[in-house]
Amino acid sequence: MNVLVTGNRGYIGPILEAMLMERAYNVIGYDADYYDGSELWEFDKGRQQIKKDIRDVTMEDLEGIDYVIHLAGLSNDPLGEFDPKLTEAINYHGTMKLAHCAKRAGVKRFVYASSQSMYGIADVDSELDEDNSEKNSITAYAKTKWNAECELRKMSSNTFSVVSFRPSTVFGVSPRLRCDIVFNNLVACAYTTGNIEIKSDGTPWRPVVHIQDVCSAFIAGLEAPISLIQGQAFNVGFKNGNFTVRDIALAAQKAVKGSTLVFTGEHGSDSRTYRVGFNKILTVLKDYYKPQWDLERGGEELVKMFKDINFSEEDFRGRRCVRLAQLKYLVEHRQLNSELRWI
Repeated sequence: MNVLVTGNRGYIGPILEAMLMERAYNVIGYDADYYDGSELWEFDKGRQQIKKDIRDVTMEDLEGIDYVIHLAGLSNDPLGEFDPKLTEAINYHGTMKLAHCAKRAGVKRFVYASSQSMYGIADVDSELDEDNSEKNSITAYAKTKWNAECELRKMSSNTFSVVSFRPSTVFGVSPRLRCDIVFNNLVACAYTTGNIEIKSDGTPWRPVVHIQDVCSAFIAGLEAPISLIQGQAFNVGFKNGNFTVRDIALAAQKAVKGSTLVFTGEHGSDSRTYRVGFNKILTVLKDYYKPQWDLERGGEELVKMFKDINFSEEDFRGRRCVRLAQLKYLVEHRQLNSELRWI
C-alpha cells in the first residue's frame, strides 16, 4: 500500500515513517522542508519525497496513493500566532485542498492529525470526551484544527474514509526533536542546566502521550475496520494520562538525577488547563491501539539520547529544537518570505 505522509520531515514524521516501513508500507513524503538541517543525527529519509508547500498540492501529487496521513501544518499555538492568516491558509485551506485532491484521486483513507487545543479553557472536574464536550477554540491554531475536522467529517464516505486523531502533548525522542513542548522542554532544561524552573504555580493540567504511541494511533487509522473509524474523532493518550505541570516537572526531575526544581509562580495560575478522556480510543480501537509508554520510561529515553549525542544547552535553546525560532530565522535571513514560501 502507498501511504503519503505530509509533514514527514518534522518532529513526528521520521518516527512515523520508520514504523510504517517496518510494516511494509511504501511511504511517500510530502513536506515544505522548513526544518532541513535541524536533525540531531542522520536518519533514513525514506525512498520518495515531494518537497512542496501544502498550499500548492495538486491531484497529480496523489496519483497512485492509497492512504494519506496528514501531519503538515503550523504545529502549535505559538506558531499559529506567528501570523493567524497564514495559519488559516496552511492549516485549514491547505488541509481542505489536500483532502479534495485526495478524494478525486481515489485515496481510500485520510488520517488527519488534529489537536486537543480545540477544547480551550475547560472545567477540570471532568475529563473531556470527543463528541459531547464543548469546543472552546481560542487560538488561531485551535480554530483551524476544529474547522478542518468539521469539514473533513462531511467528506467522509465508504470510499473515502476520514478519521481525526487529537493527540495529547507529545513527548519522546526523534532526530528532529522539539524542545518547545512541555515534557521534552523540562527534561532538556534539567539535563543541560541542572535546573527546572516552572513559572506557573504548577497546578494546570496537561494530557501527554509518547511519540511512538501517537504514531501507533495514526497507523490504527489505516488498519482498523472502516466501520470503527469513518467520520470519527479520537483523543490520543493513555489510561490516567493527565498530569499537572507539577507532576510533569517532578517526572523530569526524576529522569535527571540531581536537578533542581523551582516553582517561581510569577505567572500565577495558568488558565490553559484541561483533562482529556481516552476511553473511546482505548475501547473502540483496543485491538489496534495499545499505548506502551509513560512519563518515566519516556524521561529515561530522552536522557539516554542526550548523553549519546552530547546534547548541549545551545541545542536546547537554539533553533534546531524550537520551531518558531527556526521560522523567524528563515524569514529574517530572507530564505522564506512573509508568507512562509521559499525565496
